[in-house]
Amino acid sequence: MDYFLQQLINGITLGSIYGLIAIGYTMVYGIIGMINFAHGEVFMLGSFIALTVFLILAAAGITFLPIVLLLMVVIAMLFTALWGWSIERIAYRPLRGSFRLAPLITAIGMSIFLQNFVQVAQGARVKPLASQIQGSIAINSNVQISYMQITIIVTTFVLMFAFSALISKTPLGRQQRACEQDAKMASLLGVNVDRTISLTFVMGASLAAVAGTMYLLYYGVIDFYIGFLAGVKAFTAAVLGGIGSLPGAMLGGLTIGLIETFWSGYFSVEYKDVAAFSILAITLIFLPSGLLGRPEVEKV
Repeated sequence: MDYFLQQLINGITLGSIYGLIAIGYTMVYGIIGMINFAHGEVFMLGSFIALTVFLILAAAGITFLPIVLLLMVVIAMLFTALWGWSIERIAYRPLRGSFRLAPLITAIGMSIFLQNFVQVAQGARVKPLASQIQGSIAINSNVQISYMQITIIVTTFVLMFAFSALISKTPLGRQQRACEQDAKMASLLGVNVDRTISLTFVMGASLAAVAGTMYLLYYGVIDFYIGFLAGVKAFTAAVLGGIGSLPGAMLGGLTIGLIETFWSGYFSVEYKDVAAFSILAITLIFLPSGLLGRPEVEKV
């Protein structure tokens, strides 16, 4: 039972990171009906920006941990938000009225560009960072939850509820929901569709930056390739939970994280990805719209 509880804590922590990235996928799909396949690389950029900020602050002699962590998260969010805005302007807006495959191709191209840009700028070797948030709480003699894990879980759920409230109760959220239902009609009613879509990309990129910073602090090592696998897992989580649903994205992220962790702990770590994608396939056979998704109604 102790081993089960420890793996449960580890799985919720990993799933929280996947869930944060998956929210960005589901927000973009919900408003324009397309998948931003460069989103995993935005997550990777966020982790590199956070590491760069940490090194600059350390060189400047700023070592007070709360200030350092706050600046890492805020600056990473600002710069990745700019990248998210740029991706929308370059890869999506010019092709929004084109056939649906064109934005997909440009998003994949942007993903490859960002990977190679970081590889050239930072080098292909992994970048380590010593553990910054140390200590843990002992649940019993064999089960512990670290302060870093608590930070990740609490941050993730606070952001999920905050963004859910923003979308359901603010003017921007109403504009996003209007664009999701019918962008042309929303435009006729005075909604600035281009601005709303750009802000959605900015919000998704900001969440990816938080996830990237949490990943860096939790695992202590990053490279230019981490965005690919994390992006695929987060996309899987978004589809599993129900693409277009924020709670569904978080539920899907937690599900993928738990499947990976328990499979690695009780079976073979080499097949954890196979297990996660198999559960996805089985779920979509019986629930094509995902766990919390709504069936798509065809407009006529």
